[in-house]
Formats: sequence, structure tokens, C-alpha cells
Amino acid sequence: MSLQRLSLRNFVIVESVDVDFDAGFSVLTGETGAGKSILIDALQWLLGGRTDPGQMREGANRMEVQAEFGSPHRAVNQWLDEQGFPIEEVLCLKRVLDASNKTRCWVNGSAANVSALRELANLLVDIHGQHAWQGLTRPDDVRQLLDNYAHCDTQPMRTAWQAWRQAHAHWQQALANQTQLNEQRDRLMWQIQQLDVLAPAAGEWEELNQRHTRLAHAQQLMQAANDALESLDSGEDHAARFIHRARQALISQSHIEASFETLAQQLSAIEDQITDLCRDLNGWLRKSDLDPDALAALDERLAQWHGLARRFKRAPETLHELWQEWKQALSALDAQTDVAALEQHALSLQHAFMDQASGVSAQRKKAAPKLSKAVTELMQGLGMSGGRFEVQLDPVDTPTANGLEEVLFCVAGHPGVTPKPMAKVASGGELSRVALSVAVVTSRLGHAPTLIFDEIDSGVGGVVAHTVGQLMARLGEDRQVMSVTHLPQVAAHAHHHWVVNKLTQKGRTHSHIQKVEHEERVREIARMLGNADGESATLAHARALLKAPGGQMESPHA
Repeated sequence: MSLQRLSLRNFVIVESVDVDFDAGFSVLTGETGAGKSILIDALQWLLGGRTDPGQMREGANRMEVQAEFGSPHRAVNQWLDEQGFPIEEVLCLKRVLDASNKTRCWVNGSAANVSALRELANLLVDIHGQHAWQGLTRPDDVRQLLDNYAHCDTQPMRTAWQAWRQAHAHWQQALANQTQLNEQRDRLMWQIQQLDVLAPAAGEWEELNQRHTRLAHAQQLMQAANDALESLDSGEDHAARFIHRARQALISQSHIEASFETLAQQLSAIEDQITDLCRDLNGWLRKSDLDPDALAALDERLAQWHGLARRFKRAPETLHELWQEWKQALSALDAQTDVAALEQHALSLQHAFMDQASGVSAQRKKAAPKLSKAVTELMQGLGMSGGRFEVQLDPVDTPTANGLEEVLFCVAGHPGVTPKPMAKVASGGELSRVALSVAVVTSRLGHAPTLIFDEIDSGVGGVVAHTVGQLMARLGEDRQVMSVTHLPQVAAHAHHHWVVNKLTQKGRTHSHIQKVEHEERVREIARMLGNADGESATLAHARALLKAPGGQMESPHA
């Protein structure tokens, strides 16, 4: 898998360009100010880079960058599948910026966001810039570089550190606030004890009020039931007696008037209904819980509810929920005020962190001399014979999320010199060569199929430049390598050569990119050697560079 095509529309001074890349080692060259790094800048923007004012070509209302990567490898296809993007034979990425400064992105034709492009970037390209040496002076960068070299996953350690520090903070907070927390606990306990006496049950308030309403009218209800019974079947002139008399009168004359028989039957049915009513009323009186004497006890219970509700300034019907809420708050507060338990928990998590950190330290200690040796060996061929690169691990007094040590990159440019931190190395050329050595060593570990060097060879020349070219060509045997360079010796080792020119037409500046071969490439190498007029001696020198061992007069990857 490698970058096959990069298309730019209205990017900086590029109006429109499509570049088809090949496998192997490619260089981009051009005069100072021609915009040699435009392609790299465009690719970085496409892969989630920040949008800067002025990136869009002046006068344009839409900027577009598109890239195609051939034969995506398994990790890319797995990522596409997990994110829900279609899997194609060619991975196509596209990003557009409109006149309102809004950006849109696509992955294989499906809408995406910038974060998705950033994630993909780690699987596709590995870019080393011309100021890469600055990263070798930053603690976070060098530590990450060593951890990557050691294949060390530090996330479990960081997670353990965060858990420990959070528990430690809770413990310290409990210590500092112990008096205040105890006062809160005492107050909660008193409030709960007040409600414990009442022990308000869920739904009890509503039930008490319903019972009180019935008991308050107990005498009236019982009198009404007894009056009804007396009227129906108990008094001297009760209804049942009159109906019985009426029925007997009709029956006595039914042999004369046949309709009286029917009327008598209707009165008999009424007698039955009265009997049923009397039975129901007697049953209600027997089973009724309407005890007027219970009203006083119920009034006392309701008075307790009202009294506590007023004391705590809450509605009576909320006392049950309030009681439960306070008990839960007390349980939580007990956990906070148990300082010994909090301390023990923090210590347990500290031990867990130390176990993780010790494992990371062991991996770093094992990898540090290996990285030191590999970089030192490359430095010997880059004009730093006898120089030495050293990865130092300095223990810290207080552990951090990054572990138990600081990582420091040190270098000695000459034999017999004690390695010093890279930030204290004065020579820019030495810094660039060390950075190049580190980049080459660590790039061999990367999974990204495309490796890009953006003027990382600045500050070197002569024989060292030849060595740099050889290193990049060697890397290009296994991966796609691109380099923006001003060194003819490096360019001569490339399998493919692209030239960037800046042209002015009708008062507007354009950037033109073309692939050069044969004599065109000879003339570009000659220009890089310092002769823009194409003098025969310089042209001969250019041909010699291309024909020298490792030179690419005829690209084997063409």
C-alpha cells in the first residue's frame, strides 16, 4: 500500500495539479521559494491538519485536496470496517474548504470528520519535518519515541496513576474536612433519629387522612345505618309490615280479580329486596371498624406528622422520602469520614500503579541501550565519526503519569566528549544529522507504508549527503519514501524525481510540478549543484552523481 495520487485544487499558489506517485524513493526539488513543500503541506492538511488563513488560493472560493492510496493493508481495512466506511481496492480521501471557511471530508465517498482523517493518518504516513531535531529536546516527544521503540503500552500505567491520584485526593480531602464532615454526620444522625420515632411508611400519610375522614363521621354513619334498619324492618311502623299487609289483602281477593295475583307477586319481590337490604346493613354494622374511640389515637399520629413536617420545613407527605434520603446521605458520609479506609484504598491503588510503572521502566531500560547503539551506528556515516548518541533515564523524585523516570536524548559529536542533552548542542548540522539518524531508526518500526522527510537533511552536504541519499534509498526498498531536499547528492539516489517550479503568468503566480527523467533530471541536478546555465562541467558532474554507485540515472522502479 502506498500513496498513488495526490490532487490539489486552489491550494496556496497551486491552481490545479495531479501527481501520480510510484513505489520506492522519490524526491521533490526546486528553487528556494518555489514551494517544494506544498505537496507535503497539502497532504498534512488532508489528513486532519489545521486550516490556516491564506491556504486557499487568492481569488478562489473552494479549496480541495484528494489522495488515493492503493491496496489498503489489513489495519486500514479493519479501521474502515469498525468506523462503518466502505472498503474499496483504492482508499480515496478528500477534504474541501469553502469560502465560508467550512471544511468537509470524505472517506471512500462517505462523509467523515477531521478526527477520522487524523486517525487514518497514523496508518498511512509517517512525516518527519525539517525541525524534527526540536522534538528530540522535548520530554514528552522523546519519552513517546522511546516507548514506541520499546513497543511499550503505557496506557495501563497512566490509568493506574489517575486512579491512585483520585483516591489520594479523596483521602486528603477527608483529612482536611474531617471536623466539618463529623458535624454534618452528627446533624444527619439527629435528624434521622427524629424521624425514626415516627418511622413514616410509604403511603401512610394518605391512608391516615382517609381513616381520619371516616372516623370523624363515625357516629353519623352508624346512626344512618340503624335508622335505615328501623324504617325497613325493626320499628313499629316499618316498611316490611305495611308491604306484607298489602300483599295479603290482594291475595284474599285474587279469586275475584285475577290481576291481583300479579300485583301480589310484585309485592313479594319487594319484600325479598327489603330482606336483602336489611341483611347488608346488619353486615356493614357488624364488620365496620368505625370506632369513635380510635379517633383520638389517630389525631395524635397525625399531629406527629404535622409537627415534624413543620420542624424540617417540608410537606408532610414527603417525610418518608426525606427519611430515606437522609439515611442514604449518612451512609455516603460514613464512607467519606472513614479516613483509615480511604487511606488504605489509596495505598492499594498506589501499589497497583507502582507495579505498572516498574514494568514500563524495565522495558525502557531494556530498549534505551538498543536505541542508543542503533542511532550511534548511523551517525558514523553521517560525518560524526566517533560521535555517540545516548538515551538517559533519570529517576524522578515524585512519580508522575509518565512513570518513574525522565527520558533524555544526549549526544556527543566527537570521541572523548561526554554526551550532552540535545538542547545544549550548538551545531545545527549535528542536530539535523542526529535527528535524521533517529528518524531512520524509528521509521523502521512504523507501520505506515509511506515515509516522508521534509528537508530533514538540512545542514549536511558532501559525503554525508551521499550517505543520507543511500539511507533513504535503502528505506525505499521496503516502503514508499518521499523527501523534500535541496541536496543534489540525495536527489541522485532517488528512484523518482519531481521538480517544483514557480511561474508567473498574467500577473498571477502559479506552482508547477512535473516529473523529470533522463536529461531533464540531469539539468535539475546541475541546477542544484549551483549552475542554472547548464555549463558542461556541471552537467558532467550531475551525470556522474546519477551514474555513481547508488545513483539512479535510470530508475529501476520506473
